[in-house]
Amino acid sequence: MKFTCQRQDIVNAINMASKAVSPKPQTPILSGMFLRAEEGKLEVQATDYEIGILYDIPADIETPGTIVLPGRYLQEVVRRLPDDRVLFSLDEKNRIVHIRSGNANYTLRSMNAGDYPGVKRIEGTLSFTIPDTVLRSLFRKTVFACATDDSRPIFTGVSFDFDGKKLTLAGTNTHRLAVKTKTFDDEIGKLKLIVPGKTLQELLRTFTSDVPTNVQITCSMNQISFQYENLYFTSRLIEGAFPSFANVIPRNTVTTVTMTTADLSAAMDRVFLISRTNDYNVMKLHFGDNNLHISSSNPDIGMADEDIPATIAGPDIDIAFNATYLVDALKVLEGETCTFALTKPLAPVLITEPNDPEFQYVVTPMRTH
Repeated sequence: MKFTCQRQDIVNAINMASKAVSPKPQTPILSGMFLRAEEGKLEVQATDYEIGILYDIPADIETPGTIVLPGRYLQEVVRRLPDDRVLFSLDEKNRIVHIRSGNANYTLRSMNAGDYPGVKRIEGTLSFTIPDTVLRSLFRKTVFACATDDSRPIFTGVSFDFDGKKLTLAGTNTHRLAVKTKTFDDEIGKLKLIVPGKTLQELLRTFTSDVPTNVQITCSMNQISFQYENLYFTSRLIEGAFPSFANVIPRNTVTTVTMTTADLSAAMDRVFLISRTNDYNVMKLHFGDNNLHISSSNPDIGMADEDIPATIAGPDIDIAFNATYLVDALKVLEGETCTFALTKPLAPVLITEPNDPEFQYVVTPMRTH
């Protein structure tokens, strides 16, 4: 095996594949990255059995072949190489790979490529294409609400509900719920599945291009894949049935409050400095007289009070929340204004934004005494 490629290309490929290399692999072979050189391209693979990543880059192939190299050392060596071009060559007798770039020359011991499980492209029962800009919004507005505690795996994932032309994503930790829908022009099928939140977080980090790109999504009964440009990303699904959440969304609210999102977010960020230091992370809100009064106190630290203008329709109301649940939601809002729909102090609150009627966020208040 012998090939040459651009250093930045292989750095990008290895950095991407490293997301699927477990820091505590089940077997030693999973600490490595699988490289296949053939037909003018280098394919870099990694998997931890939960997710799998395959990334292609152009390369000048002198001798095709496959190798597995220790992922952590490969990543550290390649990103420090001095020249724009990198030459890889395998000493098959000693199973040593020589890596040359400019005046630098490194060797890494390879592992048996035949032992590597590899990333298999899945053939699904449902497949469709969606712009990455749309997918980014779907993920951003739901995955943040997932649980991080693995004791209840279902709640660490995002529900995907395909129903004809409609796709609904939902994330919850049982105290808050984020729902985002997308309606397509054509039928995409019917299927329900749960995708790990960690998978969607990793995918979000890959959506960095300013140029809209179509993403091909393929679903089977136990896996999902995302393919765009030179990246192929697979993930196992979470087993189980996602709980029905339709009845959780408030319908008959009595007080509606509209505020400027930027003002609300800035004020809550400041009050959060105090609220996050107390045991229950409590932020109190008083809606009345076309004003929102936000407060939090901690006897060991101090207190915070802020007022912002609000357009209020309905009776005054006092309510308290886990501050994190509000601050997190405000980070994903994209419009100039947002609306709180309230019923009573201990009833769930619905947060929406006029420019995105397909997004709904429900949060449960806290008792303060």
